[in-house]
Amino acid sequence: MDERIQVDPGLCGGKPCIRGTRIMVKNILGMLAGGDSLAEILEAYPELTREDISAALDYATQVIDEEKVLRRA
Repeated sequence: MDERIQVDPGLCGGKPCIRGTRIMVKNILGMLAGGDSLAEILEAYPELTREDISAALDYATQVIDEEKVLRRA
């Protein structure tokens, strides 16, 4: 696992989080998808760094590369 991302069954239901926080990768991705800027995310989560946000994006890219994509009906 990335040094900034952790997956721990005892933390946030096993969802990937930024190490040392309870901030889930999906929350960061959701904010970006919703149009929030990096500055807005850092303001909402002052314990994050730009590198944490980049790690969340890198993690999502790795997961998508490994997954089998199913076509929606």
